[in-house]
Amino acid sequence: MPPYYFFSKKAFKILKLCYNNRTNVRKDNCDCNFGKVLGVGDDAMDQIVMHIDVNSAFLSWTAAYEKQMGIERDIRTVASVIGGNEQSRHGIVLAKSTPAKKFKIQTGMSLMEARQMCPNLLVIPPNYSIYVRASKAMREYLKKYTPDVEVFSIDECFLRFTDINREQAVELAYKMKDGVRENFGYTVNIGVSENKLLAKQAGDLEKPDKCHTMFIEEIKEKLWPLPVEDLFMVGRRTKPKLNRWGIYTIGELANADYKLISTMLKSHGRLIYNYAWGRDISTFKEREPIKSVGNSSTLKFDVTDRETAHVVLLSLTETTAWRLREANMNCRVVSISIKDKDFGYKARQRKLMYFTDCTRDIYINICSLFDELWDKKPIRALGVHVSDLEFSKFKQINFFQDELSLKNEILDKAVDKIRTKYGDNSIIRGVFANSDLRPLLGGYPDDEYPGMSSIL
Repeated sequence: MPPYYFFSKKAFKILKLCYNNRTNVRKDNCDCNFGKVLGVGDDAMDQIVMHIDVNSAFLSWTAAYEKQMGIERDIRTVASVIGGNEQSRHGIVLAKSTPAKKFKIQTGMSLMEARQMCPNLLVIPPNYSIYVRASKAMREYLKKYTPDVEVFSIDECFLRFTDINREQAVELAYKMKDGVRENFGYTVNIGVSENKLLAKQAGDLEKPDKCHTMFIEEIKEKLWPLPVEDLFMVGRRTKPKLNRWGIYTIGELANADYKLISTMLKSHGRLIYNYAWGRDISTFKEREPIKSVGNSSTLKFDVTDRETAHVVLLSLTETTAWRLREANMNCRVVSISIKDKDFGYKARQRKLMYFTDCTRDIYINICSLFDELWDKKPIRALGVHVSDLEFSKFKQINFFQDELSLKNEILDKAVDKIRTKYGDNSIIRGVFANSDLRPLLGGYPDDEYPGMSSIL
């Protein structure tokens, strides 16, 4: 194996210090000391990492949801896709069924093009709230096996284990894969390795409903024969460049001239070269505790009257309070932001007398803040945020809460259950019945689901 490594600034300083002190570092010890030099820690050297990827996630989750609702069809068994609007014929393919693949339909293809390939194609519009809830439910299930669960995207996550060997890891991977299918009604692929890169590459080997390993000693057999574009971080722009240099497989990249790759592709070239050798020094990210929950929306039209603004704020508050309850948290600070048509920005917050997750209590204070803050200029965007959070496993009844507030807390939780089971619009407030405004405005935070911004 060529001795090319990429180092952090910290690692480089350590190596320089070793050299200056004439420390004798043997070349054959480089591989085994690599993680320690970088400050990854001893646990990282013995860890098992798994990559979980939902097979055709949006389509699988939709099919599972339809089955739960008692819908007889199974969209996975017919030529179907998730994406766009069937009436307007706009949008792209977000997910496709196995029968749709036979028509050479690809993810990212326009719906118009997909229909030309398959005239009888079934198109189902996306429902992102279902996908988010399905993603969270799967992660909660996986946390039964390890608390170290890191979100990679809405349909992918990494798991880390430090107390099992390889044989146990493979057994556990099959157990989790089968458990997801039995409990949720869809399938996943699981890749098993000692780092995140190789675990992801393993999970992509063969689909669906499979478990694969790819440890360092398996790279030459399992990774190197693959097309170079199958390597993580080798995209559409990089592939043609590598092909021009006679590099068509991952193995050819691994055995290419490092100086050429580094000179021609700079830091990206050094990255993919090391990836071709299975080198990955990324660590598991420690998830920051939730400090606030927010929701905002740029409106389709300028709001010029107080009543309409209050309705918009109700929609934003509904989503915010729902997310707050999903996190099992209460808030004591509420805040509002206003952006006018000239992009002027104002914000104000208020500390409540008690902690709450009640939509009504939050909304009343949000409207009060709005009335104090708004200067009558046409409104382009509105935002609602809550902070000063505490976990709500056990909640003490507060003297300042009235009886109606307590009743509404119970009502909110009942509404949440109905919406979770039957969809966001299964129950809405009367003010939205004959309105063009959505009863639940806003989306889901990009920091919680990396990659969500590209599809919302």
